[in-house]
Amino acid sequence: MGMTFGLGIIGCGGIGNVHAQAARRASVKIVGAWDILPARAELLIQEHGSREGLGSKAAPSIDALLAMKGVDAVVVAVPNDRHCECACAALKAGKHVLLEKPMALSTAQCDEIIAAASASAGRLQIGFVCRGSPAALTVKQWIDAGRFGEIYHIKASLYRRRGIPGLGGWFTNKKHSGGGPLIDLGVHVIDLALHLAGHPKVERVSGATWSKFGHPIGEYRYTSMWAGPPKIDGIFDVEDGATALIRCAGGLTIEVNVTWAANIPEGSIKDGISIWGSHAGTHFDIFGKDVAIATEEQGMLVDIKPQFDATNPMDQAWDQQYRHFQAMVMQGKTPFATGAQGRSLQAVIDAVYESSNLNREVEIG
Repeated sequence: MGMTFGLGIIGCGGIGNVHAQAARRASVKIVGAWDILPARAELLIQEHGSREGLGSKAAPSIDALLAMKGVDAVVVAVPNDRHCECACAALKAGKHVLLEKPMALSTAQCDEIIAAASASAGRLQIGFVCRGSPAALTVKQWIDAGRFGEIYHIKASLYRRRGIPGLGGWFTNKKHSGGGPLIDLGVHVIDLALHLAGHPKVERVSGATWSKFGHPIGEYRYTSMWAGPPKIDGIFDVEDGATALIRCAGGLTIEVNVTWAANIPEGSIKDGISIWGSHAGTHFDIFGKDVAIATEEQGMLVDIKPQFDATNPMDQAWDQQYRHFQAMVMQGKTPFATGAQGRSLQAVIDAVYESSNLNREVEIG
């Protein structure tokens, strides 16, 4: 494979194109693409496809893409309900897979993907891109060096005042998405919290979800809409906000708050991750350009601002993800985010929904 490899992209919507841009920056050749709308695959190939050799092609089917010469690995960037079948098909075809978050719709589907990966020559990486942000990497270095002491509480928050994506489309249809902001945004911040804390075992979860803003679809007020515009005759049967308290082995608690829509003045509650440690603590914006760490030195309370490069944090996070993906494909290195980690996160998400339905705390088996 030399120093690069050939990539196929399954799903050429918004996130598929972000993958295409990141792959190009990493000098990964995009050999083929497939989308349920053939024109979208054609467009992605025109913009990002490899020009060398026979050139890249839009494939007529997923099977055709997997059979294409030169496709060593694939990105799965389709709606959540297709993650399992697409990832399994690619792994069965011996391809390496970068699977967008959330891993699947349930832990049962995660198990199916993990089984396909262990029977395959291909390896699996889950797309938890926030782990690679410059701020997150810096905080992780400090934690791993022991400078935070014991981490006993983490707050993970992402608030949108009016940010329901593609109202009436697949995002807001539980059958296709598995849920609302908890499975869309919550997976990112819960994964990052668990990653920073060294992946403790989650024991119990207490959660609540609510749905207040998308009914009826035509009366929802918004400033802009990712994956829009609203489909008036569509379905909105997921939550638009969620909160949870996650209790881990060893005593760590994680408090999660995510909204797609809420009557909260913009910026009045900060997005990001707050970490409370016995020696140091911090709050940081995941894609922010600086981090202040509150600690004590020589008998004084001080805020330390580590120096790090954050010229373009979003691109840098994606580039970090692709560096790990390349190392996994080319050198067999451990993926940035493993299938097992994707599964344990799914178990937490499932438990929050269950806790909300039952109106009580739920144990994770």
